[in-house]
Amino acid sequence: MNNELLIKALRTQQGDNLDVYLFFMRGADVTRIADISRIERSETDNLKGFQRPEIKTHVKSIVDYLNQGQVIFPNAIILAMSPEVKFLMARGPKPEGLIDISQSGTLSVPIYEEGHRVAWIVDGQQRSIALSHANNPDLPVPVVAFISDDLEIQREQFILVNKARPLPTRLINELLPETRSILLPRDLSTRKIPSELCKLLNREPSSPFYKLIKRMSETNSESAVITDTAVIKMIKNSLYSPLGALAPYKAGINENADLESMYQILMTFWTAVKEAFPLAWGLDPRHSRLMHSAGVEAMGVLMDRIWVRHAGSIDIIKIIKHELTEIAPSCAWVSGTWDSLGIAWNEIQNTPRDIKRLEDALVRIYTNSVRK
Repeated sequence: MNNELLIKALRTQQGDNLDVYLFFMRGADVTRIADISRIERSETDNLKGFQRPEIKTHVKSIVDYLNQGQVIFPNAIILAMSPEVKFLMARGPKPEGLIDISQSGTLSVPIYEEGHRVAWIVDGQQRSIALSHANNPDLPVPVVAFISDDLEIQREQFILVNKARPLPTRLINELLPETRSILLPRDLSTRKIPSELCKLLNREPSSPFYKLIKRMSETNSESAVITDTAVIKMIKNSLYSPLGALAPYKAGINENADLESMYQILMTFWTAVKEAFPLAWGLDPRHSRLMHSAGVEAMGVLMDRIWVRHAGSIDIIKIIKHELTEIAPSCAWVSGTWDSLGIAWNEIQNTPRDIKRLEDALVRIYTNSVRK
């Protein structure tokens, strides 16, 4: 068996002199030259890869379609390729009037064992797996490939390619902190800072959220109880609210966002929360509504209110803990009833209506407490 594939291809350049190729290849050969970079955490807790797990029902439906017989497959697979791939440009005369923005030639792609291949699937992993299982291994499929073994560039392209598709929000949220591109669309850029802070809160041993936040790359974590979407939304609400505790530290016209100050505010407030509600902290949301999405978002609103009063105070953790301890008897996180709402603790659900009611209840309880 040959240890390389020779493919007729067109080459052009985009971006910062990045080589991009367009070619057709046998469907079964895609997974012979390309690995699927699954999202996971390394032993040192660094994020690896970017692809979500295989969706078997999706793969099966594609295989069933491919096995119908005379089918067409116009959807391009997008690959990132190592510079180890070589291109030999074809020689010959060029017709007069040719739009000369690409060159034809032969692409030489080495074939290695899984885990060591020279290409990675950026878009089309389900289709690629299905093509490898289809009855017709020779079906020609279009491929667009760019040359880069930089994982950050691969992640950025993965996010951008899938932005308009139903890509899981939690997957994008975990990938965003690992990208460094300044070219992300505005809606993704606004999500990057909350995602970065969420990552820090979950990874730093001194954080009250240490290993409590569920991430897509950590499917086997036994301690994780809070969804990352809840934490990210809490941070985003504070960051983009005019009176939010984090708002003064977002990027200005001529300055970058102050992540360190944001992180310290979150650490200060939520450490006080952990100490003020020890019986409710770290439990599964089924047993503690403080760990529930509704509880996290509602407490984020209270964080903004409290921070306005005490920002700059000496020993602020002690002050916030004292005020939270004062309102603790009126909070029904693990048992009892929210008197001002007239509902049991476990009737609070992750709905806009319940979250807003809980926010209003907490602010009302706090306001009454400080007036005494």
